[in-house]
Amino acid sequence: MKDGLSCRAAVLREVGRPMAIERIAIGPLQPGDVLVTVEAASLCHTDLEVIEGQLGLALPAVLGHETAGRIAALGEGVTSLAVGDPVVLSWNPHCGHCFYCARAQPILCEPYRANGPRAVHFDGRPRLRCDDGGTLHQLMYLGGFSEYVVVPAQQAVRMPPGIPADRACLLGCAVMTGFGAATHVAGIAWGATVMVIGAGAVGLAAIQGARLAGAGRIIAVDPNPARRAMAERAGAATLCDPKAADPAALAASLTAGRGADVVIEAAGVPAAFRMSMEAVRPGGQVVWLGKVGVQEEVAFRWGALMQEKRITRSSYGGARPAEDFPAMAQAWLDGALDLDSLITARISLEQINEGFAALKRGEAIRSVVVFP
Repeated sequence: MKDGLSCRAAVLREVGRPMAIERIAIGPLQPGDVLVTVEAASLCHTDLEVIEGQLGLALPAVLGHETAGRIAALGEGVTSLAVGDPVVLSWNPHCGHCFYCARAQPILCEPYRANGPRAVHFDGRPRLRCDDGGTLHQLMYLGGFSEYVVVPAQQAVRMPPGIPADRACLLGCAVMTGFGAATHVAGIAWGATVMVIGAGAVGLAAIQGARLAGAGRIIAVDPNPARRAMAERAGAATLCDPKAADPAALAASLTAGRGADVVIEAAGVPAAFRMSMEAVRPGGQVVWLGKVGVQEEVAFRWGALMQEKRITRSSYGGARPAEDFPAMAQAWLDGALDLDSLITARISLEQINEGFAALKRGEAIRSVVVFP
């Protein structure tokens, strides 16, 4: 890659303010890096949390962490990829040898967690610069709202041919988190009763994962009728409006009074966390995917936490990106996984602030920035 490469990116300089489209400087590549031409990047609630100040991040920064594109250049020593390869990017680089990586928990990798709040590259050094030469930070080691990104080669996962970038980018976060929660984390037994709370992108992916894992009955809980309809198309046989009916009572009525075998929470509000514990049966499994503010407290009825119920908080659905991303892409190619209905709108980079406004209003499942 030639020095002096520049491109357009959406840059957040101040919390609570719109992003601005600016020219930024890229690179240079270090050993082990790859340069990716971004073809599509979708808008996620985590990005919105940064914009609104709920999730602290060093600024100025380029957000975006659901990203797909093609390899444009290789850093020294990269042999696993080739220029032109279509890739989806993972936001969980990991060292492979720390305390947690040695225990097959890459999401807890010590260098990953240490450098994440600094919002620079995995090695602790920035790869992006503002037009004035100052450091430009990257959310979750990516910064996908840019025409180019630089990432460690391990973050770029080659895709099978035929899946368009605007669908493939969804695999990088929302679909991996929800689908993986159902297939890797929840331990869904064949014929199990599964409740999914929240039918946004993550919840809809969890419903599809539960269906493919062999769930006998899937209950979808969401106050939005349009999203309940989407949940039904994704595989939920029973729909529940929590404003009109008690989800826990519904689960009990379908299971001889026991409750759901597995409850996957994907709404990210205190009521949903409480609901998950009320609806799961004794000895059942709860998987929490949503989140509230890191300093916010959530209260529970103590009795709902008893009777050997198991709770797992999962940030990335037990992701194994090198294996999972291609497998999910192939499932889309085979018609077994629906990604198309998750896309509410395809927008340009210049429309990104309007896209986040629609996300905040609850009008969008996923808006995808498509780069020309």
